[in-house]
Amino acid sequence: MTRPMTQLLVKDAKFDFYDECVEAFETLKKELTKAPIMVKPDWSLPFELMCDANDYAVGAVLGQRSEKYFQPIYYASKTMTEAQENYTTTEKELLAVVFAFDKFRQYLILSKTIVYTNHSALRYLFSKQDAKPQNLAADHLSRLKNHETKELIEAEIDDRFSDESIMKMDFGLEEPWFADFPNYLAVKELPNGMTIQENKKSFSDLKYYFWDDPHLFKPTVCKDAHEFVKACDACQRAGNISNRNEMPQNSIQVCEVFDVWGIDFMGPFPTSYGNKYILVAIDNVSKWAEAQALPTNDARVVVKFLKRLFSRFGIPKALISYRGGHFCNHQLEKALQRYGVTHRFSTAYHPQMSGQVENTNRALKRILEKTVGSNLKNWSEKLDDALWAFRTAFKTPIGSTPFMIVYGKACHLPVEIEHKAFWALKMCNIDLSEAGVERNNQLNELDELRLQAYKTSKTYKERTKKWHDNRLKGKKKFQTGDRVIFDEKKLGSS
Repeated sequence: MTRPMTQLLVKDAKFDFYDECVEAFETLKKELTKAPIMVKPDWSLPFELMCDANDYAVGAVLGQRSEKYFQPIYYASKTMTEAQENYTTTEKELLAVVFAFDKFRQYLILSKTIVYTNHSALRYLFSKQDAKPQNLAADHLSRLKNHETKELIEAEIDDRFSDESIMKMDFGLEEPWFADFPNYLAVKELPNGMTIQENKKSFSDLKYYFWDDPHLFKPTVCKDAHEFVKACDACQRAGNISNRNEMPQNSIQVCEVFDVWGIDFMGPFPTSYGNKYILVAIDNVSKWAEAQALPTNDARVVVKFLKRLFSRFGIPKALISYRGGHFCNHQLEKALQRYGVTHRFSTAYHPQMSGQVENTNRALKRILEKTVGSNLKNWSEKLDDALWAFRTAFKTPIGSTPFMIVYGKACHLPVEIEHKAFWALKMCNIDLSEAGVERNNQLNELDELRLQAYKTSKTYKERTKKWHDNRLKGKKKFQTGDRVIFDEKKLGSS
């Protein structure tokens, strides 16, 4: 009945109050504002439990029959989980019965109960002659003892639970030590004749107590959690872990451009023309970045993106990614094996292995934040401009721009494109022989530029490693055969 309206409460759901929602609302309003009115339980009468289940939820009504009229005491319902929705019809009906008994346990223990269900399979099981006559769960409930009487009295119910009698003690005529606490919490009065120090001590202790007539409770959640952690072996073995417990850095130094690519997903972002994710790839040497706006983040779009990347820049030697389901799957591994590309994964304890693409992600996000503006839906159109800005920006690790490393010259600025006369003068003054010599010099300069970028990157990484390793606790130098702690569960979830 309520399902059309519950769909409006789903996260990121569009608020569409259509005709079925209006009908459900009117039906609920009509049913909830008319008789039967809920009544209090009568322990001298048997309880009746009506259970039902559909494809999405289970419901139950607890009530009693007085003068041939059913009077409800309690309503309860629950939406099924994804696993429970796959149950058979019989299992769903049984789930409704189990849910009802668990929900109304305090009412049904040691009380006669009549269960109503409309499923024919359940009725067949109950009436089956060769079924086992003993029901262990019901038989156990029927043998619960009443501690106050030797014989079971149907009009009484043993509803005492340990968690409801905390701090409730019988002291006879002697006044308990905590008597002042419930007195103050109930009537806001402290005993006369107390000193200033005793008053301060009382108010300091009162903040840990609250009064729920006739019981006094002391909340000790923080203290209990502290004691639990102290007693937990796994927690004590972990200790206080900080960035000083990291492993020493091991730099990945690559000599040739487009030999090693790092790849990663960004998103989800607000939908822009059907796109929600950005797939980013960056070359480890030149810092040249490629990105594409995509509607999904599955393996299919990754394979398609890499095929287009390889056709432009050639087959790399290795591809670095984290162990997400988008990159760690049979479809991508089969494609990389066909091209002969080694797939390397960053570990859970050393995510810096894919730090190049992480830095690129942050840079592209900052550029998009400054260029998109208030309208967040057109970020996919600004992605090419963000890539152009990233490729022409100076990178400290290589001492140049990615555009210069790849093409061996500076990128033409928009002002040069605007002034056409500048281009005309270049074409009029061109000399083919001199142009050939100049081009040869440019290629040699490009090799020198890439070699210098390699040296600059190596020096930068050595300085970063030295700064990082100096902050670590102790010296961690592992040799072949050393034993280390390896958490496979955490590694698989990275």
